[in-house]
Amino acid sequence: MSTAKEFTLTMNDKPGTLGKICRSLADRNVNIVAAQSFPSSGKSTTRFVFDDPTKARSVFDGERVTYTETEVVKVNLTHRPGDLARAAQKLGDASINVDYLYCGVEPNSNAPLVIFGVADAGKAAPLLEQAAAAAGRG
Repeated sequence: MSTAKEFTLTMNDKPGTLGKICRSLADRNVNIVAAQSFPSSGKSTTRFVFDDPTKARSVFDGERVTYTETEVVKVNLTHRPGDLARAAQKLGDASINVDYLYCGVEPNSNAPLVIFGVADAGKAAPLLEQAAAAAGRG
């Protein structure tokens, strides 16, 4: 478990826009580890975590895509009732608000990942690591 670079793009919410971006990434062998997209006022906000952020940045710059980068926490949680609850509670007990979360898969193992968007990824990462370790023992 660790922190990761997340790229957030605001694109036109119209057919083909997401496909074009994803095709550009695929053509450069950039693997999408996790993604989330939602519409708002004619635009689409899309978040990505990649296996190679440097390559992804190069693709976006080459395509003249506007994006922002932030640190998020990615954690492997087991697929059992209560594991997400324990992780979220661990953050809550430390007064860390979860701004958003979404799922993906670990590129080498296809293990499920949960991406946590929080204000302080560095503070949240060890807490989520503890929660994941406790879940593995349960």
